[in-house]
Amino acid sequence: MSKQKLLLIDGSSLLFRGYYGTERQINRFIAKTGEHTNAVAMVHRMLEGAFSRIQPTHALVAFDTAEQTFRSSMYPEYKGNRSEPPAALGPQFALVQEMLPLLGIPEYHKVGYEADDIIGTLASQSDDQSFDVVVLSGDRDLTQLVNKHVTVEITLRGVSEVERYTPEYFFEKNGIIPAQVPDVKGLAGDSSDNIPGVTKIGEKTAIKLLKEYGTIEKIYENIDELKASKMKEHLIEDKEIAFLSKELATIVSDMPLPFLPEDLVLAGIPDKDRLLQFYDLMNMTNEHRKLSLRE
Repeated sequence: MSKQKLLLIDGSSLLFRGYYGTERQINRFIAKTGEHTNAVAMVHRMLEGAFSRIQPTHALVAFDTAEQTFRSSMYPEYKGNRSEPPAALGPQFALVQEMLPLLGIPEYHKVGYEADDIIGTLASQSDDQSFDVVVLSGDRDLTQLVNKHVTVEITLRGVSEVERYTPEYFFEKNGIIPAQVPDVKGLAGDSSDNIPGVTKIGEKTAIKLLKEYGTIEKIYENIDELKASKMKEHLIEDKEIAFLSKELATIVSDMPLPFLPEDLVLAGIPDKDRLLQFYDLMNMTNEHRKLSLRE
């Protein structure tokens, strides 16, 4: 019996990519109700491409929420450097979440957690060799999930080009294994998420240390071995920050979910007429025509 294939999609990432990739043409994408729909149209196109390429049997699109997460409770400055999304993008999250069930694609979000945590938990639950898992996102943080059962595709330019991370490709590109990603961020921080890291330790130095010691925990177990230097002083002074930063960067693999991977089976479009009505309202004329011609 061949394995089933589970596609896990970072919906928030795709919305941002779809919006900014077409921002200059935004006025070409207007619904009959007056809302901008450029991100909706691009997410639809990315989903079509991913489903055609990957041919999943099961799928879920995960979203972030606007509320604070457990990471913000641990470190209030987490992602504190990010500005509010553009006014024209905000309403499109609800439109995409309306569209997904019409396409027969499950979606989920949970206050207190991020899309990454939903994806990480489902990937972990699927790691019993019954599923091959593909993760689709523009966020390289998710490459920490890569293993022999989990491939991560990172979106690149446009809406169809992706970089495909397997364990072998990840090691070839970075010189470490995927599970060490949180350790790198624990040492070097991550400016995009406002994770502090250790003072004056960059990614190259972090990777060099991890190649020798493996984890942050092992570095501190052997801290006395390090020769006297400013780096050693910073490591000692910022020990608590290093462990906090690693925890902030670690994707949750055991959050509570009201379903299991096997519940996410794709059964096709549940109501063609309702989807046609949605396409019509969104002025998605090409999609409307293609669905109308389908038996």
